[in-house]
Amino acid sequence: MTCGIRPDAILVLMPVYNDWQVVPIVLERLDAALAGTGTPVEVILVDDGSSEAPDRQAFGHARYRAIQDITALRLTRNLGHQRAIAIGLAYVNAHRGGHAVVVMDADGEDIPEHVPRMLEAQHLAPSTIVFAQRARRSEGIVFRFFYRLYRVTHRLLTGAGISFGNFSVVSRQLLPRLVCLPELWNHYPSTVVKTRLPVTMVPLERGTRLAGRSQMRLTTLVLHGLGALAVHGDVIGVRALLATIGATLVSAIGILTVIVIRVFTTLAIPGWASFVVAVLAAILLQTILLSLVFVFITLNSRSYSTIVPHRNFPDFVAGEEALFP
Repeated sequence: MTCGIRPDAILVLMPVYNDWQVVPIVLERLDAALAGTGTPVEVILVDDGSSEAPDRQAFGHARYRAIQDITALRLTRNLGHQRAIAIGLAYVNAHRGGHAVVVMDADGEDIPEHVPRMLEAQHLAPSTIVFAQRARRSEGIVFRFFYRLYRVTHRLLTGAGISFGNFSVVSRQLLPRLVCLPELWNHYPSTVVKTRLPVTMVPLERGTRLAGRSQMRLTTLVLHGLGALAVHGDVIGVRALLATIGATLVSAIGILTVIVIRVFTTLAIPGWASFVVAVLAAILLQTILLSLVFVFITLNSRSYSTIVPHRNFPDFVAGEEALFP
C-alpha cells in the first residue's frame, strides 16, 4: 500500500472494466500533459470485476515523468461505473494523501490533455468540485437523443438540471464530506446536484474511444439514468404525490360538475352522465391508490439502512496490485 505519497500530489481515479489495452495509452498522454507541472501523480485503476487481467508489462516498460505510482484496486464483483467511482473515492479518502483527486474514464473519452486546465480551475476555486461541462458529445445520433431525453426527464422529475458527467477534480477538503453521502452509491454527479456541493464548471469537448467498443449501450444508459433519478427518490416521490393529489381533486370536481349538470340543468344527454361519472370515479380511485403507494414508498425508503461508501467500501474491495513501478 502506497501511503507515503506527498501531500501535494495529484491522485487520478479511473474505473476500468476490460479496457486494459486502452489504459496505457491514456496514461502516456496524461503523463505528457502533466509532466510540466512538477507535481507527482498517483493513478488508481478501480478494476470493476473485469474478466480480463491487466498486462503488467504494458505499464512496467513505460517511462513516466509525472506518474510515480499505478495501482489496480480490484473489486469483488462488477458493480457498475458509478459504484466503482464511489468505492474508489472512499478508498482514496481512507488510504491516500494528495490534495486533489481527478476522476476520469480510462478509455480516452475524457481527454487527458484537459486535466491541467481542470486542475488550474480547482487551484483557483479550491473549495469546489470542478466538473467538465460537455460542450459537444461524439456519440451517435440515437445515443445523443436518448441522452438528451434523460437530461430532460431528470429536470422534470427532480427540478434540477444536470449538464456534466464523471470527469471532475475533487478537492481534498470536500472528499470526506462526499464519501459520507449514501446517495454517492447510486450516482456521483446526481449526488453533487442534490446535496448542492459547490461546483465549478469548465466547458470541454468529449473525446472518442481510443480502442475497443464502448460498454455504454442503450440499456446501460437507461440504468444510468435510473441511478441518477434514484438519488432524488424522495423528491420524485413527493412530486408524484402532489401530482396524484391534483389529479384526485380534478376528478372529484369533474364528478360534482357532472352531477350538478345532470340534476339541475337540462343540458345533459341521456346516458352520458353515468358514463362520465364511472370514468372519473375510476380515475379518482386509481389516483388515490397511487397517492398511498407514493406515501408508503417515501416513508419506507427512510426506514432502511443504506450503504455509505466511507463505511462500507472495504466489503467490496478484493485487494490491490501494484502495476508501476
